Amino acid sequence: MTDRKIRVLVAKPGLDGHDRGAKVVARALRDAGMEVIYTGIRQTPEMIAEAALQEDVDVVGLSILSGAHMALCPRIVELLRSQGMDDVVVLVGGIIPDDDVAPLKNLGVKGVFGPGTSTRDIVEFIRQSVG
Repeated sequence: MTDRKIRVLVAKPGLDGHDRGAKVVARALRDAGMEVIYTGIRQTPEMIAEAALQEDVDVVGLSILSGAHMALCPRIVELLRSQGMDDVVVLVGGIIPDDDVAPLKNLGVKGVFGPGTSTRDIVEFIRQSVG
């Protein structure tokens, strides 16, 4: 039995065009041996869910700096679940107020990462969550 690489979709939902952080995380995940699909900026929830389905990913990582996380994350989780992707780990990173962390996790977001989070911590979190 061969070890399959963890497949991660990194996406920038909404109108936020700042993608440097998403690219840094994507590179760190690749360097850690994961297979990364980066969808680029200005993705709709529907585009992200469809890409996750087509790419058969283990993880969907969302980078949101615009403050629209409470509108975008629930829709993405809902679309993934409606496609039978209940086992996909959903993560969000960016500017997320502390008061929004628990509601996001209650929606099904597994991890929330703010500015300054070590990429090593993100890699380890993914390995533990998918492992």
